[in-house]
Amino acid sequence: MSEITIEVSPEIAAAYQSASLQERKKIQSIVSILLQKQVDRDIALLRELMDEISDKAKSRGLTPEILESILNEQ
Repeated sequence: MSEITIEVSPEIAAAYQSASLQERKKIQSIVSILLQKQVDRDIALLRELMDEISDKAKSRGLTPEILESILNEQ
């Protein structure tokens, strides 16, 4: 696990600091789930964009051989 810092209101910070260890772990789990959902959405969006780019390239005649040739020119 890695540690991060987030800004919250003083009231939220006080409530978290006064929470039991079990409550803190629950809060940490909830935050992790929320952030993981965002990562999952970002990955899904990236895959969707890559598929769209691939489809457009294929429809315009780009083949794996042409792509390889272009990449080897660099």
